[in-house]
Order: sequence, then C-alpha cells, then structure tokens
Amino acid sequence: MQIGSLNDIWLMICEECKNTISESAVNCFLSQLKPLSLENGELVFSINNEYIRGLIEQNYLEIIKDSAEKVMGIKLNVNVILEDEEEKILRAEQYSAGLSFEDFFTFENFIVGSTNQFAHAASFAVADNPALIYNPLVIFGPSGVGKTHLLLAIKNHIKKKFPGRKIEYTRGEDFTNQLIQSLHEGKLGMGTVDDFRSKFRNADILLVDDIHFIAGKEQTQEEFYNTFDALLQKGKQIVVTLDRPPKEIKTLNDRIRSRFEGGLFADITPPDFETRVGIINKKAEQMGFEIDENISFYIAEHITVNTRQLEGVVKKLQAFVSLEKKRPTISTVQGFIRDVINDTKPEPIKIEKIISEVSKTYNVSESDILSNRRTASLVLARRVSMYIARETTGLSYDDIGESFGKDHTTVLYNVKKIEEFLKDKPYEKELIDDIIKNLNANNNQF
Repeated sequence: MQIGSLNDIWLMICEECKNTISESAVNCFLSQLKPLSLENGELVFSINNEYIRGLIEQNYLEIIKDSAEKVMGIKLNVNVILEDEEEKILRAEQYSAGLSFEDFFTFENFIVGSTNQFAHAASFAVADNPALIYNPLVIFGPSGVGKTHLLLAIKNHIKKKFPGRKIEYTRGEDFTNQLIQSLHEGKLGMGTVDDFRSKFRNADILLVDDIHFIAGKEQTQEEFYNTFDALLQKGKQIVVTLDRPPKEIKTLNDRIRSRFEGGLFADITPPDFETRVGIINKKAEQMGFEIDENISFYIAEHITVNTRQLEGVVKKLQAFVSLEKKRPTISTVQGFIRDVINDTKPEPIKIEKIISEVSKTYNVSESDILSNRRTASLVLARRVSMYIARETTGLSYDDIGESFGKDHTTVLYNVKKIEEFLKDKPYEKELIDDIIKNLNANNNQF
C-alpha cells in the first residue's frame, strides 16, 4: 500500500478516535505515531519516544483497533515499534515489570519549588516512614498543581521500600460509587458491604484523592469516618487531598474535619515562574528532546496556573520536533498554547452528571428524580437538580425541562421555590454550593 494512501487512512482513523477520546489526546499522543505498513491484517506504526509509546499501548491501543475496524470494515492487529533500538531495550526493562501509568509519578520527577516544597517534604517523610509521623497528611490546593502526583509518589515509594504493605488508593467519587454499589448488591444477599469495608479497613496505607467529593453525602461520610477511625486506631497511614482547605467545605462532617485537624495540613499553590520552567524542561527531558531557553521562558510566562497545561504544550512540541524535524519558533509555541488552553477548557456540565451528584448527596435514585413521584425528599432533590442545572449549564428553561420531561413553566416554578427555600436554610445553601463546586472541580480534570 502506498504511504500517501496509508497516511490518509491514518487521518481517518484519528478522526474516528475523536468520537471516543478527546481531540487533545489524539493531538498529543496519537499524532506522534507514524504509519509504516498495512499488510496481512496488521497495521504497524513507529514512534521515537518510549514514554509516549508506553502510554499509547496501555491507554489507546484498543481504541485505535476499534476505530480502524470502523474505518476499514475489518479487524486489524495494531503494532507500535520504536525507531531506536536502545529505546527498545529501555522498554523491555521498564514494562516487563508490568508498570502502569500511575507508576511514572515519583518523587524524583516531581519538580520542587517554593509553592510546593513543604507538601513535597511532608509527602516524602510520610512515604519513607508511614504511620510514624504526620498522620493523617492532608494536602490541599486547586486543580493541576501536583496533588495527585504527590499522592501517587507516596504510593510508589512505599511499594518499593515496603513491598509487603497493603496500599489502597482511590478517589473520593470512586469511594462513593463503590459504597453505593456494595450497598445495592448487599441488599441482594451478596454481602458486598462487608467486602467493601474489609478492603479499606484492612489497608496499611489509605490514599484518597479529591476527598471533598464526599462532602454532603451523609452515608458516605459516615462510612469514611468509620474507616478513617478504624485505621487510625490500628496505627495505619492516611493521606487525603482536597481542592480547598477543609474549613471551607461547610458540608464536610465535623468529625471528619476534626480528624483532619489532628494531622498535618500541607497546601500547594500554583507554581512560580522558576518552577514552571523546571517542569517544562523536565518534561522535555523525559520525552527525549531539548527546548530552547527562550521557548521555555515564553511558555512559563503564558501558562501560569495549571501544570497539566504546561505538560500539554511540551507534548505538542515533542510531536512537532519529531514529525517536522525542525526547531519550533515562538509563533509555533503561541499556536500550541492556544490549542492546549482551548482543549483543556471544561465542557459544559451535563444534566446527567448533575442528577447523578444530587442523587448521591440526597440518597435517592436518579430514576426517581426523573419520575413523577411526589414524596418530599424526591421533590426537593428534583428541584435542587433543576436549580443547579439553571445555575451551571447556561441552558434555557425549555432545554432543562426537556431533560426532566417537564415544560419550562414547571422548571421555572421549581427554581423559584428553591431560591425562596434557600433564603433561610444556610445548611442547604452550603450543601448545594458544595455540589456545584464538586461538579466544577470534576469537570476541570483532564
């Protein structure tokens, strides 16, 4: 098959992939693949970056296969080979141990600066001597400043130094979802609530990312508190991350907040200029290329808050250098910065997600919120869902009503009733504000 037509097929496959994964993922990762051949039912690519190859194989290979089948009409095997033989050796060393994407987050590749130095030091101290100091460790800061990196670095360091320790890593939202599932299945006589509790309460180290997602969910908070208390009594290590100080999360259970206050708080703020430059240069080094100092400075000056956006620009630069075989200019970088900032802008919050979050918070089912049942708890949850949809989505009353099977006047009535209800209900106002913050925080992750 001629290369020209093979390139055309690959472009079509990439377009199909965008129906499953984000355009930024296609541009940052899949664009680095060079199609080599399509023979005997096998589509072969080459790439000159071992790290990106590993990410593609672990996260995107099946998506490429499925998209290729949709484009070509036949099932294909997909193989990605390295251009450099030395990188093949490196891959054999790294991936023979079955490393996952999470394993690449270490203390060694975390860029330390003035805004995260304390959190880094506290995290390393905990990882090096779990349950002896700083228990619990509470790390907080806005999205994209490195909280998850530190949490995974703790996990990986403990795995290496104390291979016998049982580590449980989860996110606040996943903790909630697993609890709901276990309660549902437990009602069917399967005993999974006990399995859920055993999983977390028998851990030596519990790491919970984005614990703020359990705020306002009374049953989830009760379960987490009991888990937290059981682990502390056994002398086990707990580390959690939040997007803001616990005192600002008004619907966080007072007992949980008190337990947090008995440990160490470590905040992370957006990186300063020197740290941003360090992040850019380190990421480029990991990807196997160099960035001119003026390019690094330009990126650091124009992306000032979110380190994930810094990484996104570096990935685009690596792809440019690899594919175009020429040095990037400031003009090139300007385009990449625009692309990354646009790609990482959160999509509008979907009503389905609002209903899901409200159902967990008010302990009712999503189907009941969408039904015509009129119990007091369902009416409140339904009104709250409509109110939040109006506050966060920018949709019209007609559009919101369509999602709930109601007309626009019903939505307007329910929104007005909630506005009146909240005037003298400070706790309910705080609860709804926290739901909105959680929805926005979750929507900003990419």
